[in-house]
Amino acid sequence: MTILRHEIRQGRIPLMIWTAAIVFLMGICILIYPEMAKQMGEISEAFGNMGGFSAAFGMDRINFGEFTGFFGVECGNILGLGGAFFAALLGISALSKEEKEHTAEFLLTHPVCRGSVIAQKLTAVLVQISILNGAAVGVTALTTLMIGESPDKKLLGLMFLAYFCMQAETAAVCFGISAFLGSGGPGLGLGLAAVFYFLNIVANLTEKAGFLKYITPFGYTDSADIIANGRIEPEYLGVGLAVLLGGIAVGFWKYGRKDIVF
Repeated sequence: MTILRHEIRQGRIPLMIWTAAIVFLMGICILIYPEMAKQMGEISEAFGNMGGFSAAFGMDRINFGEFTGFFGVECGNILGLGGAFFAALLGISALSKEEKEHTAEFLLTHPVCRGSVIAQKLTAVLVQISILNGAAVGVTALTTLMIGESPDKKLLGLMFLAYFCMQAETAAVCFGISAFLGSGGPGLGLGLAAVFYFLNIVANLTEKAGFLKYITPFGYTDSADIIANGRIEPEYLGVGLAVLLGGIAVGFWKYGRKDIVF
């Protein structure tokens, strides 16, 4: 567990910065909801009639004037996109940074097998993602109490679960890619997360592009679908979990056979 503790300790500053930024923005959005709710009827109608823009973010299928709909659009995008970027950065650097920082010789000459190294690094990634989402849940619970709202706990729980799975899948895909890299690729990770996000927007714009929801992990985080159906779409989630396991498997396979450049 030494590597796991080291990875978490080494990443504590970025974790604190990303977590603080995301939960701060989420908290602010929730705290201003009561003021916005006074005019939300007109705002909801206006957003619902903005054509492609409304469809892209699901605002034509939910009531933006209700807290759950407001949370799904505003806070969901903050946690979704911000969390995906953070997860991508964690995953893409997990296995490649040892060569980039020239610490592979020190790490791999210790009496620990590569499989254990990979497993502990992957666990560290998932732990940090869990901490981020746990903080988001805590701030959401606190701020909703402060404004006196009682949202549907099941729907909020499904949204948080969907975002956690999306972030884990994004991290796993980048984790697998990381095994092929000889140096850190933060730009590649961020770019991949952005592509996933925009693929979901395109899928919402037209039914002809609906198949893209099977490709992007954002396909099962769509708050409009979760609110309308009271569940995470199982077909999209199933594909996402398969991709998650595939990314992890690729990472173990490639890094276990890789010639490390010291």
